[in-house]
This record gives sequence, C-alpha cells and structure tokens, in this order.
Amino acid sequence: MSSFAWECPYCNHHCVITANNSSINHDTFDLSNKFKKELLLKTSVIVCPNPKCSEIVVSCSLHELSSTHGSLPGSTRVITGAALEKWQLRPSSQAKIFPDYIPQPILNDYVEACKIRDLSPKASATLARRCLQGILRDYWKVKPNNLNKEIDQIEDKVDPLVFDAINAVRQLGNIGAHMEKDINLIIDVDPEEAQKLIELIELLLEEWYIVRHRRQEKLQNIKAINETKQAERKATN
Repeated sequence: MSSFAWECPYCNHHCVITANNSSINHDTFDLSNKFKKELLLKTSVIVCPNPKCSEIVVSCSLHELSSTHGSLPGSTRVITGAALEKWQLRPSSQAKIFPDYIPQPILNDYVEACKIRDLSPKASATLARRCLQGILRDYWKVKPNNLNKEIDQIEDKVDPLVFDAINAVRQLGNIGAHMEKDINLIIDVDPEEAQKLIELIELLLEEWYIVRHRRQEKLQNIKAINETKQAERKATN
C-alpha cells in the first residue's frame, strides 16, 4: 500500500501511515444480493504510531465490484464508484478531542454532529448550527436572539470569509431544522457537506478558544516571572 498523511483522532498526532502501522482487508461476496452484483467489504485498521498513544482506529466500507481489469490484490476486479455505505467503528466518529476548558454543551453538540454525519447529514448540519450558536453566545457574549441576528452582532469583529462561512452553517442548518413550505420539495445535505460544517466548527474552536487559552498562558507566565523577580529584588534590599 502507498503511504499517506494522517491525524490520529485520539491524540491529534500528525504522521505518515505506512504498511508498518496499517492493514487493509477485502472480503468479496455475492450471495444473490439485491444489488445483483458482486460486493466487497473493505476493512481498514490503523494503529497510531505515536508511542504515547498507540490507539487503534477501525473503519469499514461496502463497494460494488467490476470485472474489468483493475488493481485489487491478486485479482482483475476493481472497486467501482463511491462506497455504498461507510462505518466508522473505532472511534465511533471522527470527532477530535478538544480541551475541557471549552464549555461541555458545545463539545457535546460537536461530538453528536460528528457521530451522525453519515447516518443523518441534515441532523448533523442542524447540530453544527446549534453548536455555532453556543460558541457565539459563550465566546462573543452576543445578546441572545435568533441566530441570524446573533451572527450580525459579530460581523465587524471577524474576518469576512469567516463571517460568510458562519452564515453558511446557519443556512444549511436551517435545511435540517425546518421543512420547506412546499413539502414535496426535498433539499438534502450529503455527508461531505455536513463534514465541511463540522470542520468549520473545529476551526472556530481552535482559533477562538485554544489560541486564546495559549495566549493567556503565555502572558500569565511572563507576569509570574516578573512577580518572582520583583520579590527577589525586594528580598535583597
């Protein structure tokens, strides 16, 4: 197998995965299934190469097979098209681990949005919307109102691109939360789109909470050093 860049969902360690720390298995079957084609179950196992972690990540996906010339090991068959279904088995979602100084209700909504991304993308988008509202109320201390007006309160405080992306989370979350006036009009949110909303939430948590916390730590350290030195000066006088 070829190597690829990877980030561990348990320790957030960035690394390169090779055959030394991963295993991919293929199990093919027909069994007169409803797809009328031979199917393949692909199982992937990755062990985090970080010695302080060494966690196991397991995922599966179901694919149709083609009998044309291809690249499956020891076979002339190939996987065709996108996966019919995907399962994230361990951990149960791709939610990242964030520090506990971020309010727990915000983290709960984020984790749940990750868990149901594939099962119900529209519900995931709705949870991302709710998570965003929690962030605005906690971090920016906006005056509670409807989310549209809450977002407007920070327009002059954030980068225009971030502002536009935040509005996109609100609008896509509305698709999941509210039925269209014409009930026969179906607008779906697919898992890849839901994932983009989750990634924006992750970006906001990183840039707003974690960066602020690290900044405060550095400033507090400088203040503590100065207080120690001033105490030493007084002691020698």
